[in-house]
Amino acid sequence: MFSADFAMSCVCLFLALSLRYGNIAHHISPAILFFYAAIPIIGLYTIGFYKGVVRGFLDNVMGTVAQLFFVLIIIFEIIIYLNPLESIPRSVPIIFLFLYFIWLWNSRLIIRELLMRRWGQHRSHLRNEGSCDNIVIYGAGEAGRNLLKGLRNSHNYNVVAYVDDDRQLIGGYLLDKKIYAAHELEFVIRKYDVAQVFLALPSVNHTQKRRIIEKLSGISIKIQDLPSLKELADGKVTVSSMRKVDILDVLDRQTVEPNMHLLQKNISGKCVLVTGAGGSIGSELCRQVIKNQPKCLVLYESSEYALYSIHQELIALQSKHNSYQTIDIIAVIGNVTNEDNLYRILTQHQIKTVYHAAAYKHVPLVEHNPFEGVINNTKGTYHCARAAIEANVETFVLISTDKAVRPTNVMGATKRLAELVCQGLSKTSNSTCISMVRFGNVLGSSGSVIPVFTKQIEEGKSITVTHPDVTRYFMTIPEASNLVIQAGAMATGGEVFVLDMGEPVKIVDLARRMIHLSGHETKTAENPDGDIEIVFTGLRPGEKLYEELIIGDDNVEATDHPLIMQAMEHSFPLNDIENILFELTEKQKQHDVNWLKAQFRQFVDGYQESSESV
Repeated sequence: MFSADFAMSCVCLFLALSLRYGNIAHHISPAILFFYAAIPIIGLYTIGFYKGVVRGFLDNVMGTVAQLFFVLIIIFEIIIYLNPLESIPRSVPIIFLFLYFIWLWNSRLIIRELLMRRWGQHRSHLRNEGSCDNIVIYGAGEAGRNLLKGLRNSHNYNVVAYVDDDRQLIGGYLLDKKIYAAHELEFVIRKYDVAQVFLALPSVNHTQKRRIIEKLSGISIKIQDLPSLKELADGKVTVSSMRKVDILDVLDRQTVEPNMHLLQKNISGKCVLVTGAGGSIGSELCRQVIKNQPKCLVLYESSEYALYSIHQELIALQSKHNSYQTIDIIAVIGNVTNEDNLYRILTQHQIKTVYHAAAYKHVPLVEHNPFEGVINNTKGTYHCARAAIEANVETFVLISTDKAVRPTNVMGATKRLAELVCQGLSKTSNSTCISMVRFGNVLGSSGSVIPVFTKQIEEGKSITVTHPDVTRYFMTIPEASNLVIQAGAMATGGEVFVLDMGEPVKIVDLARRMIHLSGHETKTAENPDGDIEIVFTGLRPGEKLYEELIIGDDNVEATDHPLIMQAMEHSFPLNDIENILFELTEKQKQHDVNWLKAQFRQFVDGYQESSESV
């Protein structure tokens, strides 16, 4: 390209002189011509024009070239003015650089077009072999345009059309691709044999996106989504930016901007301890805590591998942010039932805030291992809260669950008993503010249905649902952790905070939507040719059809945060709870499971009667 451009520079200069004189004969020596022709080539090399790949030539590069040529015109005019030997007309440099600019631009465009056509033929060959997917881009805005540019060089995708809801755009063309109306999508899919729809709608909220997805619910096609505008802060949209549709788009769950004062109140500049730091909730709490810059963060975890994983993640995060450099991140292996060890750690590191997330949470496992569940979940909470009071911790927050409301399983009963432990202890302490935060299922946590369903779909297996009527509340792990911190900051002592989980979702509906969003069809009696079947396995031991967040309809009141409520619930004297825990310890030695379950049944019935009478 450098050689070709130098040759054309000479030709363009000769043509400029010929146009100026009106004939091809003139008196300028060849040496002078070569000298003038070499100046723009040197300038182009200096600005890095030849470092670019021709097939990736961008039109905006010529803006820099135009600025260079403007400077060269001034240089040429100065040379002509100072050169007494060779008389070149002053208009020649302008004509010369104009002709040369046209050559540079058009030569690159022609080469790029030829390469693109060759690549298009290659992609057509790949399509014929079935290795290249035809796709439709939903959204003919700036993100959709940039996405098409990125996909043009993809071996796997061939954009055939756009779809948009804007009536002014329908029927037009964007980068040679026709824009169809949203209601024509099914026609477009059949016409072009479309395999996937890419949503290029980074600025719309979850509600709008959910409505669009519902429009596509009758079409069996895979849907991919672009990240949000916040994730596109660098202004670039590439194929690697594509991700599967967020399940939140289907659940229609809206979030609220956090209250920064509440987030920082119990964390900034203080020493914080998180129990169960390696778990789903505990690890996210650690991530949220470090963002609010505590003085010290202690990770307390019984699983060595889980502790190692979150500790390494936080150390890596710390190395990337200068503002985190002064935070001490300490990993401690320990069990929450060891009160002496907890007291030592709390006093040694002068802990001011404790987030107690350590618990066994899987219903069937705890149902088959009841003593381990109650020792860890209830006695662990008792010892942890007592150690916090003895160490003069300012704030203690228990992470609870919706399964603690009218529990039908051992796990729920242990968590409700843990709440009662905290309520009882809060009345004995004036120095430590103890509160509880109760919420439902979190998306993506270990053992939750979303990753299980995703794996089953990827493997082409049937999706297993326990019951056609089972419903659950859902929230993301980051949002739940965020709200836990804010709720704890509003506590004055003994409160049970309940997070607004939105509307409950039928698990079978969730399974159907996930099958659809994966580009498959649900196999049913009406559709025997479908891809994936939903199999009902029956409720597991202790499992509820419906989860609840509060006991009764009238014992909850609003707080300053729109997604956090405060439940006004009955509690028992601490002595009664301690007597149960003492007897529990004795029965554990005998491993009297029948006694344990009978005791829980009596506890649940007695609690419910007391609550309803209140």
